[in-house]
Amino acid sequence: MRIAANLSLLFAELPLRERIVAAGAAGFDGVEIQFPYELPAIVLKEALERAGLPLVLINLPAGDLMRGGAGLAAVPARQDEFDAALEQALSYAAMTRPACVNVLPGRLAEGVDRAQALATLAGNLRRTAEAFRLLGIGVLVEAINPLDMPGFLINTPQQLDELLRAVAHPNCLAQYDLYHMARQGIDPVAGIERLAGRIGHVQFADCPGRGTPGSGGLDFAAALAALRASGYRGWLGRSTGRGGGHGGGTGLVGRVARQPFMTRLAARAGRSIRCGCGRAAWPGRAPGRRTASVRAGSVLVATGPRRSSR
Repeated sequence: MRIAANLSLLFAELPLRERIVAAGAAGFDGVEIQFPYELPAIVLKEALERAGLPLVLINLPAGDLMRGGAGLAAVPARQDEFDAALEQALSYAAMTRPACVNVLPGRLAEGVDRAQALATLAGNLRRTAEAFRLLGIGVLVEAINPLDMPGFLINTPQQLDELLRAVAHPNCLAQYDLYHMARQGIDPVAGIERLAGRIGHVQFADCPGRGTPGSGGLDFAAALAALRASGYRGWLGRSTGRGGGHGGGTGLVGRVARQPFMTRLAARAGRSIRCGCGRAAWPGRAPGRRTASVRAGSVLVATGPRRSSR
């Protein structure tokens, strides 16, 4: 599994273009950016090409969500605004080519009942999934804990499961955040098992504190083993908060997700571990970057292209 830096949280002391360079220097394999639209698409594309890093994930514009509002995706009265956000993201993604685009469900708006909000959200996700399918880009939707974001519409794996079933589109999968599950007392492994085969992207940070893996009590070895058992071969997005350190390949998850630590984990778990390419998780997708397989004892471990030390 390859590790991406969430540049909306990591290296936040730097301008966005410089964060891309810093992520490469820190050993990350790719980057994700919540809302990259401050940079013209061509500028971001050129910065990524210079750094030799793929863009793994962006969010659809979400209106006033990050300022405490309801957002766009589940608000019937804001359909025109959502449509404009979708057009903006399609245009931006056509140039920058992210692997995935995440649609934030938002909060339950005043005067809108939950059933109406969910129906609006499902319809918007279905349209978005179809629109991005034509570009070969996956669409995600995530659950966020209600402690950090009160009123958020989708909180649990069960709610995410029900939403994905309502959307019923092969190009719409779950974005699964280990931190958001643990923050509300949900076992991340149980959530992985419930959503097995429908997880398109994973984010991680320790809990409590949203810090560096190892700073809290989240069992990352168990979570990674559950992901592997579920068939997940995609990206791991590091979404630690500010002050959580920046190392890409030297942190706990980096060590567990790469050889020889993955080999040791496999030996403890009694199973072989094989990591693949992020896009392989999506139905009908051709594989992305090639990986090289190496023997480590009796366990086959896939590794990405060798990165020169910086």
